Amino acid sequence: MSLAPILVVTTGGTFDKQYFDALSEYKIGETVIDKLLAIARVAHPFRVVELMRKDSLDLTDADRALIRATIAAAPETRVVVTHGTDTMTHTAAALADVAGKTIVLTGALAPARFAESDAPFNLGMAFACCQSAPAGVWITMSGSVFDALKVRKDREAGKFVEI
Repeated sequence: MSLAPILVVTTGGTFDKQYFDALSEYKIGETVIDKLLAIARVAHPFRVVELMRKDSLDLTDADRALIRATIAAAPETRVVVTHGTDTMTHTAAALADVAGKTIVLTGALAPARFAESDAPFNLGMAFACCQSAPAGVWITMSGSVFDALKVRKDREAGKFVEI
């Protein structure tokens, strides 16, 4: 039995933020996805495309069109997208009509470079979800899987909730 490869598209967000010193702001650096997958000893075939390094609040319609075009043109039918949590649902909506693919967006509330980050767990959830969920767009955060078109980020509670 051959495993269908997973495409991982990185867009930036908190997942890839880094902090330089007390006088600096967070910056989105090179993606840590390859490192996280190596540490987790992921044996499933995957390919990483570092598409952009942006905070999700800075994403434009053109950026979302690029994300959509990249996924639509890719040979992989299973896709994980790392994305900032603030506008993750906007990008999910832009991907809703990509047919025949299981697309899972995930992010982090704390940078992956932090010891107590939720990023590695969320990435693992996304990998599992995209292998088992039917075609469509999903969001995995904090141990839950959501229909990406029926969820919102609750900033006060610091989590995603169904709508």
